[in-house]
Amino acid sequence: MGLSGGIDSAMTAYLLKMAGYRLTGVTMSTWDENYSSQEAIRSGCFGPGEVEDISSAAEICRRLEIPHIVIDLKCEFHNTVLEYFRKVYLSGRTPNPCVICNREIKFGLLPMKARELGYDFDYFATGHYARIEKKDSGFNIARGVDKNKDQSYFLCRLSEQQLSETLLPLGGYQKEEIRKLARDSGFDYLVYRRESQDFIETDDYGFIFGRRGVEPGDIVDKKGRKIGQHQGIIYYTVGQRRGLNLSGLSEPYYVLEIDTKNNRIIAGEKSGLYSRELIASDVIWADGKAREGTFKLQAQIRLQHRAARCSITHLENHHYKVSFAEPQLSITPGQIVAFYDGDIVLGGGVIENLNTSSYN
Repeated sequence: MGLSGGIDSAMTAYLLKMAGYRLTGVTMSTWDENYSSQEAIRSGCFGPGEVEDISSAAEICRRLEIPHIVIDLKCEFHNTVLEYFRKVYLSGRTPNPCVICNREIKFGLLPMKARELGYDFDYFATGHYARIEKKDSGFNIARGVDKNKDQSYFLCRLSEQQLSETLLPLGGYQKEEIRKLARDSGFDYLVYRRESQDFIETDDYGFIFGRRGVEPGDIVDKKGRKIGQHQGIIYYTVGQRRGLNLSGLSEPYYVLEIDTKNNRIIAGEKSGLYSRELIASDVIWADGKAREGTFKLQAQIRLQHRAARCSITHLENHHYKVSFAEPQLSITPGQIVAFYDGDIVLGGGVIENLNTSSYN
């Protein structure tokens, strides 16, 4: 049982124990103390608050009378997730570290390392709000019943093999039901504990990059005219409005593009953020089978986006062209696009470009 120390993983462990499973709680350690000068101001996956998280996970296991182990994945997390985070931001795109971490670390290296340490188990369980559906054709992720907490998008790149060995008990619950369960089962203190909502526990993640990516530069309009100054390209993403500090404009401006070559941000009206198409690269289908030709599904381009109808055409080398029935707002390069058939997740890829013309 993957334990973060929060209410969701705690109640997952509680439900499984009540169902008769024999459990071992496992918590991964990823925080690098070389960044010890950073102060945690919120709960997140990467930060000095990890010490408190591990302590909370240990207490949960003590109360449930199950073993607890901590697995050090600092090096693997650095090489896989942090390096990806740096690389994508410095390329002028916006990363989605949670999707990468889930496939490679949480559902990959963490259970693998547990087995290497001699822990034999049948299933790996987590507190994600999503469901696993088994059909004759295999296993798929499905949306959780609580649409406001649904986390299926973050699991869109898990393989069928990973899904076959995974349990997600919270997928059939509403969040409020889990809070009530915590109160009723003696874990009421977790209801008030900060929940992990972010990748990093600080507002300024520049410490991960050093000097690269935090050098100030120009903000220009679509004609290349300077209209402001940015504080470093890593602090901006397509569709962003806040933090541009632009004045004297007839209407709000948004980030339209990040020009890493010239260290500048291109900004413009909201209308410039709409697009009907994207190219998805490195597409992973849960069943491992490539799709050929053109077919219709729904695509979700970020967590808070409502999956939209689209036509998908196979190009080459795991690349697909996605054409939406209606223009979509802020299709962001570097982010993940998840492909759905109703509530079922079939796979996901990386958004590469928007088929828009370049600016001078």
